[in-house]
Amino acid sequence: MNAARPRVATTATSPHILVVDDDRRLRDLLSRFLIENGFRVTVAKDTIEARERLGLFIVDGVVLDVMMPGENGFEFARVLRQDSDIPIMMLTARINADDRIKGLELGADDYLPKPFEPRELLLRLNNMLRRTAVATAKAIEPSDTVRFGGYVFKIERAELKQGDEVIRLTDRERELLQILARKAGEAVPREEIAGDDELGERTVDVQINRLRRKIEVDPSNPLHLQTVRGFGYRLLVD
Repeated sequence: MNAARPRVATTATSPHILVVDDDRRLRDLLSRFLIENGFRVTVAKDTIEARERLGLFIVDGVVLDVMMPGENGFEFARVLRQDSDIPIMMLTARINADDRIKGLELGADDYLPKPFEPRELLLRLNNMLRRTAVATAKAIEPSDTVRFGGYVFKIERAELKQGDEVIRLTDRERELLQILARKAGEAVPREEIAGDDELGERTVDVQINRLRRKIEVDPSNPLHLQTVRGFGYRLLVD
């Protein structure tokens, strides 16, 4: 098994992978290949050793063989998934569709049949870790934050950003976004948006159009700040 690319330096922040397989040759090859591609690697020859390793190290993902003596990969994945969301990629020489489905039902995130192309393993592993990172980021994202398109709006601070750039808003535009973002995805009536505005609902359409010029690629065909005909507006978020 050769590296898919020149060796990538491993650092303390590199993803840490636990490889569990009873085949020593495959363990060694996988370990070397992953290290050469920028991962930190810990290995285990069976699920007993795997549990010991998990008690000693924090890992970012598990590459798990299905067919092992004693407790097999299916059972280990089932038990591991009871109290952990760690990403699991299962490896097996069995290509039966029922086995693949069983692994996924038990909580595996991906499934790769043996023999496999090392580059495919690398791509699948990176994709699995990326999906997990995105899901984790969303889970810990403050509840007062909404995203739409390439924008991030912090409701309490009334701050709108596109990447690292802060988008300049008027006080009224900030207020409009706050009202709509607090009910993201819901239709908000014009009278609620107007609030205490002395000119009332008559000015809402004008203010919304001004805001659209700042957040829509095509203000005449808005994707995020949409009109609910005869009622009001809604902000569609990611």
